[in-house]
Amino acid sequence: MHRTATIKPFKVLFFCFITLFFTNACNVKKNGYKKLQGNVFGTTFHIKYSDNLERDLSENIAELFKEINNSLSTYHNESVISKLNSGIPSIEVDDNFKNVFVLAKKIHKNTEGYFDPTIGKTGNVWGFGPKKITKEPSVSEIDSLMQYVGFEKVSLKGNTVVKENKEIYLDFNAIAKGYGVDVAGLFLESKGIKDYLVEIGGEIRARGKNAKGDDWSVGIEEPHFDGARSLQKITHLKNEAIATSGNYRKFRIDSITGQKIAHTLNPKTGSPAQTDLLSTSVISTKSCGEADAYATAFMAMGFEKARKIALQHPDLKVFFIYLENDKLKTYKSENLKFVE
Repeated sequence: MHRTATIKPFKVLFFCFITLFFTNACNVKKNGYKKLQGNVFGTTFHIKYSDNLERDLSENIAELFKEINNSLSTYHNESVISKLNSGIPSIEVDDNFKNVFVLAKKIHKNTEGYFDPTIGKTGNVWGFGPKKITKEPSVSEIDSLMQYVGFEKVSLKGNTVVKENKEIYLDFNAIAKGYGVDVAGLFLESKGIKDYLVEIGGEIRARGKNAKGDDWSVGIEEPHFDGARSLQKITHLKNEAIATSGNYRKFRIDSITGQKIAHTLNPKTGSPAQTDLLSTSVISTKSCGEADAYATAFMAMGFEKARKIALQHPDLKVFFIYLENDKLKTYKSENLKFVE
């Protein structure tokens, strides 16, 4: 999945839309493709895959999601991360935690610290965490919490995560959904499945071809502040993953000022980011977790800085929607192609 950002405000849509309902272990086979649908990580998931052996892998996928939730969910009191956040300096972690931790360290470095899982404590006082708040935090309260912010203050030693201060609070919600997509995709690949699409809460990983033998198509939404939705751009995923982050739908209203407070925090200040970006879509050839984390960090840093950092990583494709003089503007990587 923030902290640097939280729940994504809109979804990247995919055209092979799944219309079946999934409850615990429901699936269907059509045109050689099985389809799964359900709820996970506080959102929905859709999986579509081609399997000549016609295997029902729904229970396997459910177990994988359960393991991730038990490791990384701040909403699960008995999860590994919740135990670490309960006020202890260190804890032995599982492979899911280690994988996300290592990836988060990489993105933290590549984004000059704008992706920072230790921003969670300030996110909580702004009302972006598991608990609701009744008033906005004061400047002094934010300042007092910033001493616990800084991913460099947390390290991985073998199988143990160690915090410099026991009060440091970790939150991987800005990367967990993308990571969950990758885990499901890699599991399918381990079963010899080459053609599939996995989507969780709008984050997508696609491999191979769809039922028509074409590359998977995805659409990126145009922002409408009135809640309406329409597709703006269509592109193909060629063994790639895409994640989108944005501010224009997911926000809360300050009860006193009536102003919108966006669900993207700046880890440099501990407060909602003052950003001209409305949405960031990132396509990665490596992983959905990576795309998820970059999309989050880009939102926090604003258009110009995000554009410069994106140019330093030509393996990424980006599409930004931003405001300039109260007008909507767009920017895309040269290597990003849209369907005309």
